[in-house]
Amino acid sequence: MPYKEPKIEKLYYSIGEVAEIFGVNTSLVRFWEKEFSIIKPKKNKKGNRLFTKQDIDNLHLIYHLVKEKGMTLKGAKKKLKDNKEDAVNNHEVIKKLNSIKEMLLEISSQL
Repeated sequence: MPYKEPKIEKLYYSIGEVAEIFGVNTSLVRFWEKEFSIIKPKKNKKGNRLFTKQDIDNLHLIYHLVKEKGMTLKGAKKKLKDNKEDAVNNHEVIKKLNSIKEMLLEISSQL
């Protein structure tokens, strides 16, 4: 397998960067922050939100439940409250399968 440069991850991401990662408006990120207690960005002296990797992982989970699975906000909140581990495990499996799919597609394009 060819050498891949390791990804350099930042400690904090701005709300604009987070919105760009998910392809949504910054207002939706702010709304989800208010609706879901698992998202707790730090704020600097100016009041700008600074999202950690954990916040982004939680947003991935919310995005998966709401946008990809089509759950309502109420349903997503209930799922995270009642059985967060199950939702996290399902999301992790889907992420791994997608990365395997991408790797296989890359290999097949090189053949």
